[in-house]
Amino acid sequence: MTDLTKQLKLRYLGTQPYVETWQAMSEFTDLRNEHTADEIWVVEHPAVFTQGSAGKAEHLLQQTDIPIVKSDRGGQITYHAPGQLIVYLLINIRRKAFNVRSLVTIIEQGIIDLLNEYGVQAVAKPDAPGVYVNGKKIASLGLKIRRGCSFHGLALNVDMDLSPFLQINPCGYAGLEMTQCKDEGIELSVKTLAPLLIEKMNHQLQYSQIESVFS
Repeated sequence: MTDLTKQLKLRYLGTQPYVETWQAMSEFTDLRNEHTADEIWVVEHPAVFTQGSAGKAEHLLQQTDIPIVKSDRGGQITYHAPGQLIVYLLINIRRKAFNVRSLVTIIEQGIIDLLNEYGVQAVAKPDAPGVYVNGKKIASLGLKIRRGCSFHGLALNVDMDLSPFLQINPCGYAGLEMTQCKDEGIELSVKTLAPLLIEKMNHQLQYSQIESVFS
């Protein structure tokens, strides 16, 4: 008998528009059933600000030419652009016996373990989801749970233009500084880091039958 708690489809999507990817995640979640295997999507987005479901307009500090999308994920405003590793986790958390907090911890610990392997000491904060290096934020999290299943996920700054973060209060925190892997001495690309991060998270996700799909 197939054990769906062990099966994963890992999709490498390249660079895709935010809105279309969000719509596809939402549709996947609505249409999946108890026989649907979990999926993880790895993607980069063209420059875009995304505002979480509880997002407040005042966290956008100035007028901008960068598109702003109101999303249904948790959290406040953040920024996506090429050079940022985005991982969306489409997981039946009920089937995996996770709750939201445990999934957040798995994501954060995976990022921390990855950075630690390259000599970068990173931490999570219980009151402010994400991963931080010397007080600067290097990775953001935002999840949505519907019908016992998660979607949305994480964004790890790898090698990108960080200046648009100055146009917002990142994740709702005024004055929060951002950093990225390159600035912390990790000279690796999104493409290289993606499977390494998946591997770290999978220490706790524990998928043993993984099918990788490249778009």
